[in-house]
Amino acid sequence: MPGARAPRSRPRPRHRLPRCPWHGCPNGPYDAWLFDLDGVVTRTAEVHAAAWKSVLDEVLAVESARTGRPLAPFDPVDEYRSTVDGRPRAEGVRAFLAARGIDRPEADADRTGDVPVVTDGHGPLDSVEAIARAKDRAFRRLVASGGVPVHAGAVALVRALRAAGVATAVVSASENARQVLEAAGLAELFDVRVDGLTARQAALAGKPAPDTYREAARRLGVDPARCVVVEDALVGVDAGRAGGFGLVIGVAGPRSADRFRSHGADLVVEHLGALLGRDELGLGHRHHRWFRTGGRVGAGHGR
Repeated sequence: MPGARAPRSRPRPRHRLPRCPWHGCPNGPYDAWLFDLDGVVTRTAEVHAAAWKSVLDEVLAVESARTGRPLAPFDPVDEYRSTVDGRPRAEGVRAFLAARGIDRPEADADRTGDVPVVTDGHGPLDSVEAIARAKDRAFRRLVASGGVPVHAGAVALVRALRAAGVATAVVSASENARQVLEAAGLAELFDVRVDGLTARQAALAGKPAPDTYREAARRLGVDPARCVVVEDALVGVDAGRAGGFGLVIGVAGPRSADRFRSHGADLVVEHLGALLGRDELGLGHRHHRWFRTGGRVGAGHGR
């Protein structure tokens, strides 16, 4: 039409906004959320770290006395995350020993007289298997004596997702996941549990391989591209990215956020409760707040 003003073209955004993590969003229809257990849903990461420290400090002390090499005690924060967090026990032992330059045979039958004898009261800790068993005993003792604390915000998120009809699973390297969930009163909150026992029985590779997460998605009957993975360990973030999952959320403090992003986390939050906001679990216009804020979420509601 003569004199008519040409329609105004909408400028393209420079950066693609993070996909909305909520079920039913036009840009992020996720049908299942897959949660790591220790450190994400339960506060058992602290218990695991304490169990590892009680065993590995003994191994370090004897190794130092044998070689004359000064060895610092096990660091239950940074060293825990870099060597054992998120891994099956034996793999964690191997990673720790390799990082410290300590050689131990794999199995009890492989040990020699050159290996120093360390004991946790149940036998010598002179092989990878023996150290892994000792850590398991230490963890069970700590759980039995102190119970299982939970992250209230994470539990609230899982309950809200289930109320919205979203499937949930827990994926853990721990062979004690069932006992931990039961002790915390959370067993009924997850449709599927894939843990260290599952991995061993089905010959699934542990994280950072995506096998256990993909098995959880298979059991739920959901394509990985329509699943969210929630992890507080870098090896778990690696697993989520390698598995082709729709969204990978890292749970980490500001000091570690960049590392989680570099490993492939789409979103890093300090507390899972922050994702709840006030209205974000509605399935209508309330989701738009996610896009208005560019996917930025802050602390709140507890982890």
